[in-house]
Amino acid sequence: KKLEVVFSLMMILASCTQVKIAYVDLEEVMKEYEGSKKAEEEMKAQSEEMSRQLDQLAMPFQQKVQEYQQNQQNLSASARQEKERELMQEQQMIQQQQQMAQQQVQAEGQKKMEKINEDIEGFISGYAKSNGYTYILGSSDQTKSILYGEESLDITEEVIDGLNENFSSEEPVETSTTEETTD
Repeated sequence: KKLEVVFSLMMILASCTQVKIAYVDLEEVMKEYEGSKKAEEEMKAQSEEMSRQLDQLAMPFQQKVQEYQQNQQNLSASARQEKERELMQEQQMIQQQQQMAQQQVQAEGQKKMEKINEDIEGFISGYAKSNGYTYILGSSDQTKSILYGEESLDITEEVIDGLNENFSSEEPVETSTTEETTD
């Protein structure tokens, strides 16, 4: 009789500590999350603007090179050597500026991606707690950490929808402040 009571108590305790698991396709979340899309657009625009500025910086240098190539026969050997040295220094300076600009764009892009990852992890943590999940696993085509999972355990769409809902409610709404005047 005691054995039955102990066994019954163990079954009750085991059922109370039921593990609830789900999984999320993180690549899909990154692709469909509006915050990711906005950050990608911002990084692309910043990169294009940086390229435009660098192109403007390089144009006068290219003109100097063309002028030198056209006039090099008219210069003495020492003058030619001096001009080549000046052009090489200027080219090195431009290359350094390009490298610094690329590093700056990469650093800012990395900061944005870290923020997006924090947002996603924070949302998933809150989602797990509010929906009683013990574990939410992340998977992607690269990691293949989940080789098989029932479709009913895939909460990718719910996570994307929740993230986008939070993103749209956090994003400041742009309103037009133009006033119409009537005569």
